[in-house]
Amino acid sequence: MKSIALQFLQVSLLSIGTMFNLTATSAEVDTVKRATDEAILPIMKTYAIPGMAVGIFVDGKQYVFNYGLASKSEKTAVTDNTLFEIGSISKTFIATMTTLAQGRGKLALTDKVADHLPNLKGSSFGETSLLSLATHTTGGLPQQVPDEVTNDEQLTTYLKNWKPEHSEGHYRTYSNISIGLLGVITARSLQQPFATIMQEQIFTTFGMTNSYITVPDSKRADYAQGYKKDDTPVRLREDVLSTEAYGVKTTASDLVQFIKANIGEMKLTPEFALALKNTHTGYFKAGGMTQSLVWELYPYPTDTAAVIEGSSTHMAFDATPVEKITPLMIPGTNVFIHKTGATSGFGAYIAFVPEKKMGIVILANKNYPSQVRIEAAQQILRQVGM
Repeated sequence: MKSIALQFLQVSLLSIGTMFNLTATSAEVDTVKRATDEAILPIMKTYAIPGMAVGIFVDGKQYVFNYGLASKSEKTAVTDNTLFEIGSISKTFIATMTTLAQGRGKLALTDKVADHLPNLKGSSFGETSLLSLATHTTGGLPQQVPDEVTNDEQLTTYLKNWKPEHSEGHYRTYSNISIGLLGVITARSLQQPFATIMQEQIFTTFGMTNSYITVPDSKRADYAQGYKKDDTPVRLREDVLSTEAYGVKTTASDLVQFIKANIGEMKLTPEFALALKNTHTGYFKAGGMTQSLVWELYPYPTDTAAVIEGSSTHMAFDATPVEKITPLMIPGTNVFIHKTGATSGFGAYIAFVPEKKMGIVILANKNYPSQVRIEAAQQILRQVGM
């Protein structure tokens, strides 16, 4: 009997947007599919992942390969419309929203938190810059909102009493709190609800027609079921700052659209093109990684070991010394840009190489190690174009 992954394997090749009308030959499809199968099918078996979707953009063509089950109980296959939780990859959209707001004169990265949240005036956190929020250099915010903080009022009290462990701008401490609050501040500066801005301005602009903060009833059937390590079904629950920090649900196809926008393969207004470019600016060196606005950058050609180290557990949970980049690093094309993301029941990865005009997204409805995602992406990209 065929494995579940093979039983429900589906493949699609999507023609790409207005700038290109290239169609892959059957030989090109076979080559890219073979490289993807070789990387993905062993991962699904090793980590008992029910379903995955992989989107690739290379040589002006977009490929999407779907594997396995979106829901084990319903026996529904992963399709081009299957929605996955992407965890902290959501933060890259917040960074884009923030640089968009900056371009419109609604805020500046040099602003202090208290400039936008006056109830935090006089506190250490109120003096923190928006740049520090966007680069995880606040001085010691924890990764997660504390369990005892269950509403906005309690969060405000927590932040008023928070004291940094380090001087601002000297250590990187990865935090959902910092990026989540950046989303709150940016939405306030644009004077619209966060979800509305994301849905009507960000997703729409990038042609992401199947991406959501709140999945509508009409799309619930496409929302993949996530699974914990013990195969318990789980989906994202609404907690303080969860919407802003890691709340996007989307498809592999839509994330390839986002890759195209980031590598200059999509026709955008100057405003949005500049907003994306500004999210790639490098502000701090943290080991072998350059921290931009949420995105993490490495020299290209890429040292896979360095990328894995930059996504390690200690980088996620421990304070890492950083060195401020002066003048700021304005990346050329010789960079590898990536971001990992996960929730309790999903694991995600996105990466792109502007010089090669190519990128990849890997989505799964079960969390599994970041190192494995990075290695799989590198393996596929090497075979199809790196």
